[in-house]
Amino acid sequence: MPTPQALTAGAIAVSRPGPPDWRFRPSSLELAWAIAFLIPYAAVFLAFVVYPVAYGLALAGNPSLYVDLVSDPVYARTVVNTLLFVAFGVNVTMFLALLVSGFFMRRRWWIKALLGICLLPWALPSIPAFVSFHWMLIGEYGFLDSLLSALFGIDGPIWFNERWLALGSDIVPYIWKWLPFWTLVFLAGRMAIPREIYDAADVDGATGPRRFLHVVFPLLSNMYLVCTLLFTLWTVGDFTAVYLISGGAPAHSTEVLATLGIHYAFDIGLPPLGVAAVLSALPVLIPVAVLLMRRLQLREMQL
Repeated sequence: MPTPQALTAGAIAVSRPGPPDWRFRPSSLELAWAIAFLIPYAAVFLAFVVYPVAYGLALAGNPSLYVDLVSDPVYARTVVNTLLFVAFGVNVTMFLALLVSGFFMRRRWWIKALLGICLLPWALPSIPAFVSFHWMLIGEYGFLDSLLSALFGIDGPIWFNERWLALGSDIVPYIWKWLPFWTLVFLAGRMAIPREIYDAADVDGATGPRRFLHVVFPLLSNMYLVCTLLFTLWTVGDFTAVYLISGGAPAHSTEVLATLGIHYAFDIGLPPLGVAAVLSALPVLIPVAVLLMRRLQLREMQL
């Protein structure tokens, strides 16, 4: 015969609620509102991302277009120009940004003020900045040649009349434009390094270049690689620098793939050939994008 205490305990055990069910079950009204808010974003994504990409792939799907590209001597020069533009524009920018970021680590008030001034090239819009460089280098009436004539009495070069000089005139302003941004990125990376590591390096006698080579750079190496890959993707698709500074002069000898696609599509009136010229960079862009994603996943696992 169960005792009253046992009966009371059993009743309490039966009436005790189980663990709460935290699963969210939206009501039909909430689901309708969610779909209503999602539809505009989905429509914009389909209209401005999926459709243009699919239409571009359809335009450039004919293999004969790539035969025409390869047979065009301008395309071969353009591939070389693109490789040089990316190689110098990316690597020189990243290397200088890594070095300059060390300068801004100094604890002086005037260096902080100088950092704000050095960020101005990045803050300027690309179009007026590159158009200004175009007019500075336009020839004997440009600002730079006029300055050389007034100060030293010498005639400056005609910057856009020789291929390599014109290509250099495209690369240098591009570096000038993006150097402040990557300097700020690497400065943030340097500041994230604990102060104790710098102090330990000072105790061990690792100062100056030795501290940079054996302490700072190994800690920033993964960040440096990820930023370089990301900047490579940006630079391959950039057309503003070349288009606005040299315009492909002289005689389309400084075109890059992005500006050559514009030239084919709008100047000559062959949009499929223009899209094919741009898509010909995919064999380089896809491995870079895959490597970038793998490095980001590896970094996430390390964190």
